[in-house]
Amino acid sequence: MTTSSKGITLQQLHYFIEVAAEGSITAAADLLYVAQPTLSAAMKDLESRAGRPLLLRSTRGVTLTEDGAEFLGYARQVVEQMSLLEQRYLGRPPSRRLLGVSAQHYSFVVDAFVQMVKSTSAAEYEFSLRETRTWDIIEDVRTLRSELGILYRNDFNRKVIEKLLRDSGLAFHPLFLATPHIFIARKNPLASRDRVTLDDIADLPRLTFDQGANNSFYFAEEILSTLSSKQDIRVSDRATIFNLMIGLDGYTISTGLISDDLDPEIVAIPLAVDERIEIGWISHSSIPLTEQAQRYLAELRNVVTRFGVELLG
Repeated sequence: MTTSSKGITLQQLHYFIEVAAEGSITAAADLLYVAQPTLSAAMKDLESRAGRPLLLRSTRGVTLTEDGAEFLGYARQVVEQMSLLEQRYLGRPPSRRLLGVSAQHYSFVVDAFVQMVKSTSAAEYEFSLRETRTWDIIEDVRTLRSELGILYRNDFNRKVIEKLLRDSGLAFHPLFLATPHIFIARKNPLASRDRVTLDDIADLPRLTFDQGANNSFYFAEEILSTLSSKQDIRVSDRATIFNLMIGLDGYTISTGLISDDLDPEIVAIPLAVDERIEIGWISHSSIPLTEQAQRYLAELRNVVTRFGVELLG
């Protein structure tokens, strides 16, 4: 495909963003109030102007090519900057805010998301927060389903995670170092302890987040995933894991950062192990963050520092 001498229009970028979000030219056409053949022709013209395929078409809809995922990041940047320019110099109201975040199951991530939504000045917004599996977080950011991902690495999984990120064109940005804690119900007899050992929790049900088809030790959300346990329960969401902590006196291992407002029945107790958890955010290496993503990261840093944790970057 050769590059067209004609330039790319702002309207085409708007169209492309909607097509990518919907995964369907037909669905995007309905949202944009544009005839499907018109939108399809606009996308083919955009690819001609860009000089490369941006969309993979099938009977199930469309997906982004590798070039398309990178193009989408830049398209979002251009559209957002044009919106900011129109607000400042033409007096137009703030545009609809967009942001997707995919993360492991951390309450401080949700807390920061709440603060971001409360502080937004836009009358309209479309935010998404996906608490999901480690592999899916990386895939979400790679395909730009989410602009940011939040996960952990440590000495055990570092090489595997870094290779996967590198192969996906993503970068890990350290946020803070956490000392491992167990999360348990307030009524659990261990809740009064200053710290606990692995022996203390040996007879309790261990609760972990299921990693699906990619259920490798390296993708586990919890450290010490290779240690055996007498009683193991895998779950898929944070509400369930907290309910099992309360109902079965189970535990999970995490960062120690937990919101009393969002999770009042759960407490964090330090775990006596020689380990550290490095929490960070991931993004595309070559695509600058949108202003909304930067706002979310600012709220995330604020929430973390309120716990008395020192930021790494």
